[in-house]
Amino acid sequence: MSLHKSKLAFIGGGNMASAIIGGLIAQGVPKTNIWVAEPWDVNRDKMAALGVQATASNVEAGGQADLIIIAVKPQVAQGVCEELAAAWSSRDTLPVVVSIAAGITLQSLQDWLRTGNSSTAHTKDGRTAHTVRVMPNTPALLGQGASGVFASADVTAEERTLVNDLLASVSQATEWVDREELLDVVTGLSGSGPAYFFAMVEHLVASATALGLSSEQATRLAAQTCLGAGKMLVESSDTPTKLRQNVTSPNGTTHAALQTFEAEGFQEIVDKAVKAATNRAAELGDILAKK
Repeated sequence: MSLHKSKLAFIGGGNMASAIIGGLIAQGVPKTNIWVAEPWDVNRDKMAALGVQATASNVEAGGQADLIIIAVKPQVAQGVCEELAAAWSSRDTLPVVVSIAAGITLQSLQDWLRTGNSSTAHTKDGRTAHTVRVMPNTPALLGQGASGVFASADVTAEERTLVNDLLASVSQATEWVDREELLDVVTGLSGSGPAYFFAMVEHLVASATALGLSSEQATRLAAQTCLGAGKMLVESSDTPTKLRQNVTSPNGTTHAALQTFEAEGFQEIVDKAVKAATNRAAELGDILAKK
């Protein structure tokens, strides 16, 4: 199965869907192969302006698609999935479904996508689509995303390659996990992670401003420092520990700053923050699964 020859259907036309579609078009995926189902006129018009097929109907977009991307709010995911499953009941082969709806468990998705749930389903009841959950992050909007992925056991190697090709349009790092609960850890790390770095830059700017730099100067310097350090992390073969050591001269300025971090419990603060985000992701998943 080739991404360039598949019919792709996005159910939901928000920012993340728009980012993925833009990346797919840049990769040369034919616009005529991409469908978007979006109820809001404004978003639907934006999708149509990209040259893809835009409709208000989930079934028109996804009824015969090879790959479905569920990109709707979690609260409406069940209705969308059940509507699609009813439309697939007479199909010989079901599509691969990729969900980026936060917190919706694989079991819930498979239950909702099972043909035969609807009174209109008739011929091949009881089947469910091969399903993949993805936890992306907001840098995907700039093509610099990091994504965690978990698949149902029936997803084939070929289908995994298809999903990798899809995510490559927006993610520079795509990590498959072998237990679904690890997606909560991915959420605590890279899903929520951009906000941690924004907060760090925010506080760096405030500190430098208090010491006399203008807010504009401090912001430019801090933002570029964050970008440069990130680029070093991505492009260097050294570990984060080694990179830190490389910039830390004994009894120098960086050493003084890092000693302050250590004295104030920086490691414990980060550990508690990631665990709090991970635990909250698990709680939200439980809440959504019970609805």
